[in-house]
Amino acid sequence: MDNHNISPEEAQRISVAELMQKLAATVDGLSSAEASKRRGAYGPNELAEKKASPLVKFLSYFWGPIPWMIEAAAILSLIVRDWDDFTIIMLLLVFNASIGFWQEFKAANALEALKKQLALNARVRRDGQWTDIAARELVPGDIIRLRLGDVIPADVKLLEGDFLSVDQSALTGESLPVNLKVGDLAYSGSVAKQGEMLALVTGTGPNTFFGRTASLVQAAGAPSHFQKAVLQIGDYLIYISLGLVAVLMLVQLERGAPFLELIQFALILTVASIPVAMPAVLSVTMAVGAMALSKMRAVVSRLESIEEMAGIDILCSDKTGTLTQNRLSLGDCVLFGATDEQELIFYGSLASKAEDQDPIDLAVIAGLQDRSVLDNYTQTKFVPFDPIHKRTESLIKDAQNQTLKVTKGAPQVIIGLCQMAPDDITRAQQVVVDLAVKGYRTLGVACARDEGPWQFMGILSLFDPPREDSAATIANAKNHGIKIKMVTGDNVAIGREVSQQLGLGGNIQPADQIFQEGVDVAHLSPEAEREIEQADGYAQVFPEHKYGIVKALQAAGHIVGMTGDGVNDAPAIKQADVGIAVSGATDAARAAAALVLTAPGLSVIVKAVEEARQIFERMNSYAIYRIIETIRIMFFVVLAMLVYNFYPITAIMIILLAFFNDVPIMTIASDNTLIDPQPVSWNMHRVLTVATVLGLIGVIETFGLLLIAKSWLLLDIAQIQTFIFLKLAVAGHLTLFVARTPRMFLSKPYPSATLLWSAIITKLAATLFVVYPIGLMAPINWSQVGLVWGYCIVWIFLEDLAKVTVYRHLRLTGTRHRHFLQLAKQRVTHYSHWR
Repeated sequence: MDNHNISPEEAQRISVAELMQKLAATVDGLSSAEASKRRGAYGPNELAEKKASPLVKFLSYFWGPIPWMIEAAAILSLIVRDWDDFTIIMLLLVFNASIGFWQEFKAANALEALKKQLALNARVRRDGQWTDIAARELVPGDIIRLRLGDVIPADVKLLEGDFLSVDQSALTGESLPVNLKVGDLAYSGSVAKQGEMLALVTGTGPNTFFGRTASLVQAAGAPSHFQKAVLQIGDYLIYISLGLVAVLMLVQLERGAPFLELIQFALILTVASIPVAMPAVLSVTMAVGAMALSKMRAVVSRLESIEEMAGIDILCSDKTGTLTQNRLSLGDCVLFGATDEQELIFYGSLASKAEDQDPIDLAVIAGLQDRSVLDNYTQTKFVPFDPIHKRTESLIKDAQNQTLKVTKGAPQVIIGLCQMAPDDITRAQQVVVDLAVKGYRTLGVACARDEGPWQFMGILSLFDPPREDSAATIANAKNHGIKIKMVTGDNVAIGREVSQQLGLGGNIQPADQIFQEGVDVAHLSPEAEREIEQADGYAQVFPEHKYGIVKALQAAGHIVGMTGDGVNDAPAIKQADVGIAVSGATDAARAAAALVLTAPGLSVIVKAVEEARQIFERMNSYAIYRIIETIRIMFFVVLAMLVYNFYPITAIMIILLAFFNDVPIMTIASDNTLIDPQPVSWNMHRVLTVATVLGLIGVIETFGLLLIAKSWLLLDIAQIQTFIFLKLAVAGHLTLFVARTPRMFLSKPYPSATLLWSAIITKLAATLFVVYPIGLMAPINWSQVGLVWGYCIVWIFLEDLAKVTVYRHLRLTGTRHRHFLQLAKQRVTHYSHWR
């Protein structure tokens, strides 16, 4: 094969035979050796990402408002020839840049690992055998199979099959799917909506029509509600800091303070008060949490979805494979046209395709006592199951070259195809109901010979037992404040039976009654929305119904999770606050989902919610701590200077405090936290109230120690500054332990080893620094160090008591507020019914 690329235009223009010849391809596929050779020539089937140089990324941390302020302080130190200050300020600048770079590097690596877990796969024929490989391994000349739900992994020429309905809306803007046939070109990144065909790969990676393959993972783009709230806190702290600094400068200039020295101090004080580490802490906490979730077999495709996951209060769950084992086995057979059970199973097997690995097809074929009977029949055409038509159909030729059509699917659909006596229809419908009450799924089977009418052969029953862990997981979810609603395409009787077995309740509503013909699923009546909210689950659900269910529950104020696996589930998954693609989902469902499960069952989702709530609590703790520290340092320093007219701490000390405080706060991403028993959401009022109370207590506490140092110990100004420096360093870390939990800080869960030891080491370093300051500050003795430590430890218990009191007060007022809202809602509902 010549090493040249075939353009999409050329691939579209020339015939299949010419294209096969040009690519040296055969219907049996390439050999592994040839595929490896072509991969070397064409490269992987992916776009080369433009990655910035690590050096450029690192240097970018020296550019921006915060670095400019630190750099300006360093230049002022040079002007006044204060080499100690200049050295420490430059160290702070490099430290901040290094921390930011390292945290972003870790977050990027975590996202890259998640991308690999969500990579597209393709079913390809290599060495004459069908196998699954990563889509990036495809090369021009490969033969691949495309079916319902696949994201087409490369530009392909369709070779064999009836048709393929393809959604190209994401690529071309066409709103309706396009029906393609043999000889047509399908483009990389489009989605197969119906049909099944074989195809020849004509272009890969950058050589595709659109120059790229579909990307399943999106890095966090727009910030989440939580990130916006924390950034609003950052802005709030900046405004407070700048306001206090402005007041300080005006007063000190009036007092005749040296201008350059005052400007330098003001810049450093502002930098220390602004949450410089906030972006790094946000990104690394989310990324570390996402990696923890991936180890639980739940892969996050968008980091910002973790916040919504923590707030889920209703989870709409698929029945099959999530609540049940998805291990179908044949039960009783009910005969109509068939002479015995094996004949009925035989016709059902002819309407199946083993290589598609469909669980229903495999269960039916497994029921044959002698599978060799299928060898005398050739399947010349196969139409796979889809959620709209709800049946499969095969065109068969027997050994005598006679034609036979067979179909299997939803009994009501198969009955509708056949010309049956009214009594037989009634009997068939009753059989379906009787089996459904016992929890059995049913399949109708029919056949037609030589273009004759369909003949109803009988009903196959299938049983999919509940997963062993489902009942316990559902009870656990209820303890977490999550209401699980079952969503199934099966009929009401099956849904109700399984729902009651699992303790979900028996109020299972048929979706076709709620979503009647002509009703816009996106704009339901209040009565329909109320019916959806009150139901325990929904049966006979079509994919478009799922979208309406999500919209109705969201309109009622719920944070909704929705599971799905098919291509037609994508709109509902996308609409849900947390869309979840279950294990084995199609590529299209995975692309739309915020959470992709790689293990079956509901327990994975509940564990993911628990982890998300822990991540949320870590972020909450960080926000509270940052506000406390800003209030504590800014208000104290400014007020102390206004009252006593001297710097209570020096610029060097403020920089050292930034060093000592930033290291432990970075480790909060791995801290142990409480798992809130109820869904969590951002509560700005609670955060600001708790942080303000603790921050103001910190100001009073520090003023008290300043009075002790000045009036009782009679220390000079340099020693007072060292005294206050140690107090702010020790109390800052202790405050972190108070802020990290709404309970008493000595109660469980205890801090993680990383957080605890980072705080201990930095506190010990600060202590040694004030005794042996190497010329950067006036030393104090060990007895004075002991006094500071004892003072801080006593006050930390007072702070803890105040915090617990504030939380208790907020809970009481919150309960009263919720009770008032419930009463108001009841009265509105009563009034609307009365009207």
